Amino acid sequence: MTRVEARPAAGGQAGSAVGSEVEVLDLYRAHLSKGRATLAELFGAHMEVESRGAWLTTSDGERFLNAGGYGVFIMGSRHPTVVAAVERQLRTHPVATRILLEPTVARAAEALVSVVPAGLSRVHFSLSGAEAVETALKLARASGRTRTVSMLGGYHGKTLGALSATAKEVYQKPFRPLVPDFVHLPFGDADALAAELAARPGEVCVILEPVQGEGGVVIPPAGFLADVEKLVRHYDGFLVLDEVQSGFGRLGRWWGADAEGVVPDVLVTGKALGGGVVPVSAAVATRQAFRPFDKDPYVHTSTFSGQPLLMAAVRAAVQVMKEEDLVRRAADLGARLLPRLDEIARHNIADQLVEVRGEGLLIGVELVEAGLAGELLIELFNHGVVANHSMNGSAVVRFTPPAILTDRDVEFLLASFDKATRALVSGSATMPGRRSRS
Repeated sequence: MTRVEARPAAGGQAGSAVGSEVEVLDLYRAHLSKGRATLAELFGAHMEVESRGAWLTTSDGERFLNAGGYGVFIMGSRHPTVVAAVERQLRTHPVATRILLEPTVARAAEALVSVVPAGLSRVHFSLSGAEAVETALKLARASGRTRTVSMLGGYHGKTLGALSATAKEVYQKPFRPLVPDFVHLPFGDADALAAELAARPGEVCVILEPVQGEGGVVIPPAGFLADVEKLVRHYDGFLVLDEVQSGFGRLGRWWGADAEGVVPDVLVTGKALGGGVVPVSAAVATRQAFRPFDKDPYVHTSTFSGQPLLMAAVRAAVQVMKEEDLVRRAADLGARLLPRLDEIARHNIADQLVEVRGEGLLIGVELVEAGLAGELLIELFNHGVVANHSMNGSAVVRFTPPAILTDRDVEFLLASFDKATRALVSGSATMPGRRSRS
């Protein structure tokens, strides 16, 4: 495979507004990240400048089906209901003082509580998933649970506390020593968890994802989540479910917790919560777990927590999910896509394939080595589809398409996957360039 040279945009309004790809690459190198610029070059240095629904457009007018975005776009890009709500708020009162009562945060909290497992009633809003994880970990510490158990392969973010729970050597090593008293256990091993909880009853917080997204779409054994909850309650622990990626309809149900009727002390959500329009996250807790924040509203704060512009998006996003029945739509689309992707992969790349697995619209294709996953990502891009790698499972290509896919979108995705896997096995994979427009 050969690297393609970045080329100037093909002209037109978008290209003139953003400048050439060479110019933007230089700005990345000068002010953002040389590594990020190199990664962009691997994908032909395309610049995304517009998005709508399931599709994004580059500066030279090429269109790509967005089956990536790390789980943000469950309702696609720029859903009109969410955009309208944000625009209304922007024109009236986008940022609050946080001293007076402000109605949008109260209504957003009410909307979110209406769709989480029963018993979760208190909300703290943040901007990123990692911030929401920090909120949950601090609630656990404030309750006296000073030891934290997370799962190997799990991903919880890269702020210092969240990173301590993210069991990945390459991310942790430059920042050690991390927060003390964290331990990582095999995902799905209830016996190992029982031993850890039994050793320090009343002192342990357990944090895990119902399905490990960045781990490579790893699904635990049936009954594992219920076993975790039982063990945590038996040993007087504290349970945090990280649903930043798995939640808000992604798995074809509102939350991964719903499959086994689990109610954690804190449920963490984000990514799709902002409707694909703004960044926002939340930690939703039981009344008991939230008591330290109820007692002192200044013990854990953030300037932009619950700001009106973001809250307008949250409330609208919940409304869209309900009114358009996107949770059921995600389940139906996942049931349609998963077997077809599996069939294509087994037919085209059987020798390179480990497994196709997933729930709802969180689908992973695991290959025998990470290099092949990288080549498949590039070939998918060459055939008009954006997907993602998995940061804790580098041999897994991950699909997180929106629940608004049309029949035509579905067939495009499947046809592109077929072409990409054929190119992979034939050895004809190429670095991304400019696709010919049909």
